[in-house]
Amino acid sequence: MTDRTMAEILADIDGPEAMTQVTPLWMQGRAAFGGLGAAMAATGMRQVLPEEKPMRSLMVSFVGPIPAEAVTVRSELLREGKNVSQATARVLAGDAVCLQASAAFGSARDTKAVAPAAAFRPEPRDSVPPMDPSRTPLPSFLQNFDIHWTGDGIPTSNTGARRLGKWVRHKSDMSAFPVEKIIAVADIPPPLMMAHYDRRIMASSLSWSLEFVVPAHEVNSDWFYLDYSLEAAAGGYCQQSGQIFTESGDLVALSRQCMTYFE
Repeated sequence: MTDRTMAEILADIDGPEAMTQVTPLWMQGRAAFGGLGAAMAATGMRQVLPEEKPMRSLMVSFVGPIPAEAVTVRSELLREGKNVSQATARVLAGDAVCLQASAAFGSARDTKAVAPAAAFRPEPRDSVPPMDPSRTPLPSFLQNFDIHWTGDGIPTSNTGARRLGKWVRHKSDMSAFPVEKIIAVADIPPPLMMAHYDRRIMASSLSWSLEFVVPAHEVNSDWFYLDYSLEAAAGGYCQQSGQIFTESGDLVALSRQCMTYFE
């Protein structure tokens, strides 16, 4: 099977029900990279909008593993309002639901504004060499990105870290998919609980919300800095939040995930 770029996979999604092919380079274990699944759902939802509006929020439920095979993206417009449209999408393998998503798309209006208060405190990208994602046991999907892991939070480090920082960019051209470009990047960080063990543990996302601070089409940056924090963890479930910045320090999006981990 010939591997495909994310843009090639997304380009197949051209209507309310479309099939596309997930290839092995996008896998993490037995499931495809969740950011790819969310991006596929986002593309499907954009296809059912009567008119293009910027995505303002995305909510994703990771129901089951997306396999490396042909999958269906089924999308539906829930409501079309004057300012806001809402849509939903499912990614299916056969009849099995793998991912369920919903999103709100909204046009901008002339209103008062409040600047983001988030602090941009990145470690320099060149302070560490780039990750070599071809090394096992790193997930295959990481080979689609350039990554400089400058902060803490490295899995199996047993540091007890509650924060991670990393610089990320797509290796392939994503200019035709500005919102999906950001969605995929935002889902790259692993559960920070993996840095609380000296061995590999199983962990995955259950649900994820992503809020866009600015419209994706206004973002002019290939590199993104991810600043993520572990909020709490107990009983095999953890809560993790994150901020996504452009290379120049503009806050782009806010991430929130509920994750599960197994000892």
